[in-house]
Amino acid sequence: MQKNQIPFLKKLFLAPLSWIWGLIYYSRRICYDYGIFRQRSFQVPIISVGNLTFGGTGKTPFTLWLAEYLYSKNKRVMILMRGYKGRLENSSGLLHSGQTINPDAGDYGDEALLFARRLKDASVVVGKKRSENLAFYFPKVEPDVVLLEDGHQHIKIKRKLNIVLFDALMPLTNYKVAPLGYMREGFQALKDADLVVIGRADLVKAEKIRALKKLIIPHLPVGIHFAEVGFRPNGFYNSSNDMVYTLDQIRNRKVICVAGVANPKSFYKLLEDLGAEILVTESFPDHHYFKPDEINSLLAYAKSEDALIVTTEKDIVRIKKIVSDESIVFLEVDIHFLSGEEETKKIVDSCFENIY
Repeated sequence: MQKNQIPFLKKLFLAPLSWIWGLIYYSRRICYDYGIFRQRSFQVPIISVGNLTFGGTGKTPFTLWLAEYLYSKNKRVMILMRGYKGRLENSSGLLHSGQTINPDAGDYGDEALLFARRLKDASVVVGKKRSENLAFYFPKVEPDVVLLEDGHQHIKIKRKLNIVLFDALMPLTNYKVAPLGYMREGFQALKDADLVVIGRADLVKAEKIRALKKLIIPHLPVGIHFAEVGFRPNGFYNSSNDMVYTLDQIRNRKVICVAGVANPKSFYKLLEDLGAEILVTESFPDHHYFKPDEINSLLAYAKSEDALIVTTEKDIVRIKKIVSDESIVFLEVDIHFLSGEEETKKIVDSCFENIY
């Protein structure tokens, strides 16, 4: 009987904290809406890619798709991001894709290096003071469009388009404001959304998608479009970014999965669907900086089993600073649209109509 009372007592204790947390974020948005806090405007379309929850919703692969789409439209792209856990997070730094130097994830963060590697022509600016960093680097880069990665809560910068991502795998019961649940702020923040993207939609049943939309729609402006996306694997690459295995070549191969990302389940599922024989999965905290003994012990186990260590594209930039071994590869993935691709492209294209 007492065990059944613990969750209720915990909720009773956390509910006031959750209410206060939500009120602070709601009040902050109201202050910007009414001009009490001043938004900073720039003479370039700014597109925010963000979410309402803690943890991974697929912002990085979606931002990558968006940057590639804009490049196909001959737009010069700047990605403005925090550079989480990098040494430049509290100051600033600039990366150009395709540059010959070998930047350190310890300086810029893993996601910035991923963008710099994958994109053909883009600039990546890191640092949590994003409006100041944009003002400083804008004349150096002269972008046609700025992507504000993980930007839904960064409302100090006025944006042309707000894209909000949700993770289809997250249980609906988690949609409560912290510390009761996994939300950074309440559903009221969806009043500023222009497009909602549901990620990992291919890994759940249609009923789950409908239930999630039912939860979201009452808080959205009328007529907001939805898109649904999943992850599609491209191939397996070594630490030098050379493809070493095709998707077919991983079938029946022994693998050890290593992931330091917020939601590794879909990564493991991709490997399982590709027919890999998964010996063990090792999950670490998001943006985890691996220690030599963690990797070396896994490497010794892999060699004893004639297995590969397969990690994520974000994790490899941190792992290769410790060791570079032919037994360690990463799986490169892209998003693919299950629905809403054409509507998404039209909404993005509209950012360049009547530019202020």
